[in-house]
Amino acid sequence: MRLQRIQDYLKRKEIDYRYSENDDCGGIEFIVRGLAYHIWEYPPEEPGCASNVRNWGRMEDFEGDYEEEIIAVMESW
Repeated sequence: MRLQRIQDYLKRKEIDYRYSENDDCGGIEFIVRGLAYHIWEYPPEEPGCASNVRNWGRMEDFEGDYEEEIIAVMESW
């Protein structure tokens, strides 16, 4: 299971989501206030992910501790 901290956060907030995994990369899709959000992880040799959580209309890269960075963005909603 990948993106575990983000999944735990979504469960705590009671936000329904869909998790998928392909080639050891996690993916999460969920809807908040009618807007669809995506988090797609890069391969392990390229740690990071792409998501539209900060700006719904645009994907951006998150690196480093990307799960914590994404959770911080979601907490600001």
